Amino acid sequence: MNEELILCGAGGKQQKFYFNPRYAMLPETVQQELKAALAVFAEQVGGTVLLVFSQAGDLSVQLIPDEGDIYFDDIEAGLAVSRLQKEKEVLFLQLKAFYLAFFGEKA
Repeated sequence: MNEELILCGAGGKQQKFYFNPRYAMLPETVQQELKAALAVFAEQVGGTVLLVFSQAGDLSVQLIPDEGDIYFDDIEAGLAVSRLQKEKEVLFLQLKAFYLAFFGEKA
C-alpha cells in the first residue's frame, strides 16, 4: 500500500490515531472530525481502519482485522463501512476535491 495515499487511520484495540502529515494543511476541524469518526468506528468494528485515497482522489475505507480476532465479523464490518460512507458522504466528496486540487495529476 502506498503510504502517501493513506489519509488517516485508527486502531480500536490500541486506541491510536494516525494522521498522515502530508495532508496537514486540512483544517483542524476536519482532522478532528475524522479522528472522532474513525475512533468510534474502529472501537465498534475492531481491528484497524484506514481512509485511503485512490489516484483519482476517491476515498475508500479499508479494514484490517486484528490477527486472531475471532469476534471480527466481515459482514457486520461491511455494513458498518457502508453506514460510515453514507454518514460522511459530503465530507468524503470534499476530501476528494481537496486531494484533486492539491495532489491530482494536474496540481
